[in-house]
Amino acid sequence: MSIKFSAIALGTMLALGTGVASAAAPADWSKVAAKKITVFYPGVSPIEWITKGSDHGGARLLKKGETCVGCHEEELADMGQKMASGSKIEPTPIAGKAPAIPVNVQAAHDGENLYLRFSWKEPKASGAAKMDADNQIKLAVMLEANKVERADQSGCWETCHGDARTMPGADDKKTKYVKGGDLASGKFYDLIQWRSGKGEMHDGYVADKRVMDGGKGLVSAEGKKDGDTWTVVFTRKLAGGGEGDIALATGKTYNFGFAVHDDHAKGRFHQVSMGYTLGIDAKADIVAAKQ
Repeated sequence: MSIKFSAIALGTMLALGTGVASAAAPADWSKVAAKKITVFYPGVSPIEWITKGSDHGGARLLKKGETCVGCHEEELADMGQKMASGSKIEPTPIAGKAPAIPVNVQAAHDGENLYLRFSWKEPKASGAAKMDADNQIKLAVMLEANKVERADQSGCWETCHGDARTMPGADDKKTKYVKGGDLASGKFYDLIQWRSGKGEMHDGYVADKRVMDGGKGLVSAEGKKDGDTWTVVFTRKLAGGGEGDIALATGKTYNFGFAVHDDHAKGRFHQVSMGYTLGIDAKADIVAAKQ
């Protein structure tokens, strides 16, 4: 009996490392270095709160050049607990909300494509009403090419503002944005996203507003749940080539952050990472080495 694979099915198996040999995506992800990054529940902590000294004691250190992760990396789970419980900057806590999720992050490239792999154990469901009934999980990644002010310190927080949707009293139609952001000047974040419901993938950007599609860099985004463990793999052309796509080059580093919308979450009710660096054959928090 002969077996035929569709291009999509074959791409899925290659990306998830399910046993099909490939000269592109790593055939054995266990041989690729992993960095454990804790994503945490952020509550109501837009960039305006982060930079206001009377609210956030770290604002002074931020002005001196300190990074958010440099101050908080050892206490991310505790921070998430305070906010998820409603004891700090969360006016509408969700009972049972996971305060933090440890995620294993891996990266590699083959000279043409960047491969990003995320894996984590699913936290216990809160039992709360489903904000996004169609998608149990969404995973979004943002990349930035050292053009947005403070992006190397605050990560994706430069897109998070107090007047954006799901913030208390905010306009429900207003999306994430970068202050002064525009594509022409390079002041934007490259955004890719995977959604679990129908396996959708989106390739967009955040500049003066968030645009979910228009990029041409994302080749595939595949995810699966094996027991209690989720795994999501993005395959993204280094060159990009579309609207809002950052051209990634070997020897360069980029600002990197991601968010997990766990338990059917929507809007700000996600778990997010601090800002890290991604290097393409370059020293960084996460290194994508050529395979």
